[in-house]
Amino acid sequence: MNRKQKRKLIAVMCLLVALSIAAGLILYALKQNINLFYTPTELLQATTTPKQTIRLGGYVKKGSIHYDASGTHVHFTVTDRTHDIDVSFDGVLPNLFREGQAVVTTGNLTAEKQFEAHEVLAKHDEKYMPRSLAKDLQKPIVR
Repeated sequence: MNRKQKRKLIAVMCLLVALSIAAGLILYALKQNINLFYTPTELLQATTTPKQTIRLGGYVKKGSIHYDASGTHVHFTVTDRTHDIDVSFDGVLPNLFREGQAVVTTGNLTAEKQFEAHEVLAKHDEKYMPRSLAKDLQKPIVR
């Protein structure tokens, strides 16, 4: 191997090491920012501590929403249509929150398998389409 080939080989090796380090750092940073959630079935099978902050996702069970007299504290049930978990939340719910709607809650699971939420996020339907666009799509095409 001559001198020129050695330099090229060293340059390629340095480039590969640099790319590997960059990819490792990117993956490490993304690991900390991924917002995954447990479904009720997964959460009941997982080993968690009562002080551990968890994200619970699923659907609001029909007929399960109950407000207290003040209107700020609410109890509802999150289901994945296999298992249910009762959730209590003290605060203002998002506008999209309703029965049958997909939600993601952040909070703690108590020893009694009750979920105390600190935050409730309502997910919109993946089939969402603005009304104006839906009307335009329903109009016949004139050629």
